[in-house]
Amino acid sequence: MNFEYFISLRLRSGKGPSFSRPIIRISIAGIALGLAVMLVSLAILQGFQKQVRDKVSGFGAHIQITGFSSNISYEPSPIKISDVNVNELKKIEGIRQIQAFGLKAGIIKSNDQIQGVVLKGVDNEYDWSFFKDKLTDGELPLAGGKIPSNDVLISGKVSRMLDLNTGDDLRMYFIIDDATRGRKFRVSGIYETGLEEFDETFVFGDIGHIRKLNDWDSLTVSGVEIFIEPFSDLNKISELVYKTSGYNLNSQTIKQLYPQIFDWIEIQDLNVLIILILMALVSGITMISTLLILILERTNDIGVLKALGSSDSSIRKIFIYASVYIIGYGLLWGNLLGLGLIVLQAKTSFVPLPEESYFVSSVPVYIGFTEILSINIATVAVCTLMMLLPSLVVKFISPITALRYD
Repeated sequence: MNFEYFISLRLRSGKGPSFSRPIIRISIAGIALGLAVMLVSLAILQGFQKQVRDKVSGFGAHIQITGFSSNISYEPSPIKISDVNVNELKKIEGIRQIQAFGLKAGIIKSNDQIQGVVLKGVDNEYDWSFFKDKLTDGELPLAGGKIPSNDVLISGKVSRMLDLNTGDDLRMYFIIDDATRGRKFRVSGIYETGLEEFDETFVFGDIGHIRKLNDWDSLTVSGVEIFIEPFSDLNKISELVYKTSGYNLNSQTIKQLYPQIFDWIEIQDLNVLIILILMALVSGITMISTLLILILERTNDIGVLKALGSSDSSIRKIFIYASVYIIGYGLLWGNLLGLGLIVLQAKTSFVPLPEESYFVSSVPVYIGFTEILSINIATVAVCTLMMLLPSLVVKFISPITALRYD
């Protein structure tokens, strides 16, 4: 067995009274707690960003192609599908779904209430996967047939405001050329996303009704939505989409369409970064304190080893091995605690949140293997650098002085 490693085993597990033994336990607990806080903080940040991003993208996709004169409008200028170059867009790596949509602002009137909404018309190629998970009652509407379906999907907020339930008739009024035109729909389903601003605005139905109201042909739409994978390639794919689509069309990412939401999300990055730095420093300072205590408590033993001919580097290795033991156990318990809390929250959602303020009903968590590995490596690196400093104290301990040290 390696000489230094053997002595380090005796150093941390020797019998008899030892002041350093509880300090070692405290050090392990400190590293474990710091690592757990870092893992949970990053998981909450990424989970929150993913949840809100997915919800906003569920309403407007990742990239939208509209006319240049549309800006951000609930009634954008119409465009032709043929100008979008859909076949060329499908060749771009990372594009998962391309779907057309139409928008028309209107007013829903019930017995004694009115509510301004936007009817979002879709066809049979629309991806309903987001709303399947958010459906609380009824079923998704059928859209894109030869005869426009009268079924619409409304939010729980609109349902409560206007006292509408699945199967109820719904009257919606539109202003066209200074004249009011009404349409009768049927509530086929009710969804709930927690994004209050979107829930109270959007009603989903058949794009055929919007085409009839605006006197459009079958190739005219308000715009085209594009879903991509992975989201991290958003800017790169957006540039390719802009170059591929027609010269008279504009493409905008979901971040450009809703900058206030994504700017608010990105502010959280700074908060988590501060937490990660502070926890790493706490772990590092804990290692410095623990190693100094070990060295001071074992000053006599250091003197004996030096008197027997051991070199400074050999004695330093003894304490570094002992420190690696502390770090290793700290990482083990830290990962068990941190990942355990993350899994528990993901499975049970035992920590709730006010949905009207945070867009989610419970604390969301999401963390990948790469992030877990990065945090562990960073913790080891910081603790290793920190423990090298106090280990240099061994060099300045004189055998004569150490043997008389009490």
